[in-house]
Amino acid sequence: MKKLSKDAFGGVKGSDYKPYVENAPKKSGSQLVLLFGLLLSALFAASTAYSGMKAGLTVAAGIPGAIIGSGLVSGFVKPKSILSTNILQLMSSGGESVASGIIFVMPAIILVGGKLSFLQGVMFGLGAVFFGVGVFSIVQKYMLIEEHGNLVYPESMAIAETLVVSENGGEALKFMGIGFGIGGLITAFTSSMFGLINNSITYVNESFYKWKISTEVNPLLVGVGFIVGIEVAIVIFAGSLFANFALVPIIGYFMQMTESTHHVWDKTDLLLNTADFATIYSSYVKYIGAGMMISGGIIGALKLIPTIISSISETLKSKKDGSSSGDTSPLSILIGAAAVLVAGFIVTGNFMIALVGGLLSIFLSFLFVIVAGRLTGTIGTSNLPVSGMTIASMVFLTLLFSVMGWTSPENIKHLLLFGTFIVLAISVAGGYAQSQKVTFVMGGNMKETRKYFIYSTVIGVIIVTGMIVILAPQLVETGSNPPFGLPQANLIATLTSGIISGELPWHMIIAGIVIGIILFMANISVMSFAMGVYLPISTTSIILVGAILRVILDRANKKTTEEVADKRVSQGISLSSGLIAGGSIIGLIGIILQVTGVITPKIPTGFLGSNGAGIVLLLLVSGAVLTPLLRIKE
Repeated sequence: MKKLSKDAFGGVKGSDYKPYVENAPKKSGSQLVLLFGLLLSALFAASTAYSGMKAGLTVAAGIPGAIIGSGLVSGFVKPKSILSTNILQLMSSGGESVASGIIFVMPAIILVGGKLSFLQGVMFGLGAVFFGVGVFSIVQKYMLIEEHGNLVYPESMAIAETLVVSENGGEALKFMGIGFGIGGLITAFTSSMFGLINNSITYVNESFYKWKISTEVNPLLVGVGFIVGIEVAIVIFAGSLFANFALVPIIGYFMQMTESTHHVWDKTDLLLNTADFATIYSSYVKYIGAGMMISGGIIGALKLIPTIISSISETLKSKKDGSSSGDTSPLSILIGAAAVLVAGFIVTGNFMIALVGGLLSIFLSFLFVIVAGRLTGTIGTSNLPVSGMTIASMVFLTLLFSVMGWTSPENIKHLLLFGTFIVLAISVAGGYAQSQKVTFVMGGNMKETRKYFIYSTVIGVIIVTGMIVILAPQLVETGSNPPFGLPQANLIATLTSGIISGELPWHMIIAGIVIGIILFMANISVMSFAMGVYLPISTTSIILVGAILRVILDRANKKTTEEVADKRVSQGISLSSGLIAGGSIIGLIGIILQVTGVITPKIPTGFLGSNGAGIVLLLLVSGAVLTPLLRIKE
């Protein structure tokens, strides 16, 4: 049985890597594959948008798309090809990445009282799709091939493993099945579906020295941690320790000294001296993390300038028979940039707003698309800090509008449309980078798959924009149990309104920028550390647990033969891929069933609702991952 070689995960130069399909045809798609891909794109775009607006939760579609695609190809596509299945997972990711981006900003237009037309949303959305894909395309050779093994693209490798085992079966399928079972069962029994057992271990101290330590026993993130490894996981977790055990306590200490007349900047009904850990973290520390991401984004982009220039030069000088023959990335960038400028003028009717707002949107999108591509190579799209990059972008964009005096309600709508362009370009670039890494590993034609990815994102833009326009009356409903929670869009609406009105914790953002510069000077990964500050410690700690399990396995492997060690690591990747697959698929199904009212998750009580249950669950997951791997003897 053929399986994915260990070289797919690194150890060789990308130019020397032999893909899974070595003599791949130039064309793997067909009209039937395109039809199936568009249907999957529509499905994942709609479900992701609905669940994301309802509960703020989205699930990456690459692995579910790979598994569903494998079944469709096996049953209907002739001749059967794993590269055709790859196209289907790629198109699934395209629809999902569009939804994950649009729901951050576009609904905020409705929340601030603006009216969104379908045509306006589609114009900005399509511009973002072409721009995001085009910008990453000019650096994809560097990030996907030259950085092969350095940027691990953990979810890409999980998708590739899913494609292989779906085609071949055998022992790899056995270990992936074990992982799928573990991930699926735990996800089903926890809050993602039925809510029968607590999967969160949380300890919080609200007196004197405020701190919080928490772990979400999430098998998907255990799999991600196992794949990304200990070095990356430690830096990310260090950021969380800094936020939870340094920033929050020191801010809380000074808050307790304030008088009873001072309130939290974004919660006028809450006094500073009564703020708890959650309030300090969400209203202040997250903005420090956003400032750090601004530093990381600028530094990362500056470091990539030589690569960007050389990539563009190679593209422009390429011959028809060269490796970059027929590359349309400059055209995609031009189409995307032109679209935002033209759409900006059509919507605003003001040449200056369209020009200045459009150019800043283009610059910020260019910057963060490259950052998103690199971060996807580190942690995958499921944990890509799109929100942090969006916040950083919206701060710059809103500040510009404020300085220029464009502060009317209609101007805020224009601002949010430009913001939609930025966040969608970032999200699409992450999904595209992850999908194209799979294409490289499998041996597909990246020019062909780029075309199919764009098809899927166009469908996604049309469907998600249409949903937001149709659901506008429900989106603005408030109360104790509104139809849609819109957590991300509410944050963006608050942020933009805060800057326009002059109420924003600039001290936090500037402090974050300075901290990011200090980290760079100390040769510490700014974006990884900043991500730890921004993400909840419950997420970063379980990623660390997955990485620690990999360390335990590696140490155990020192007492065995090299052949057994390699086999354990290989099957560990398969098992981790199964964890991600099981967690993502059951999580997606659970979210859809919950938000549509088919099932109502219970609130576990007694021991099942305690930290003790979470600890037991964590031990069970750890044992279930290590035991089958350590039993491999030959």
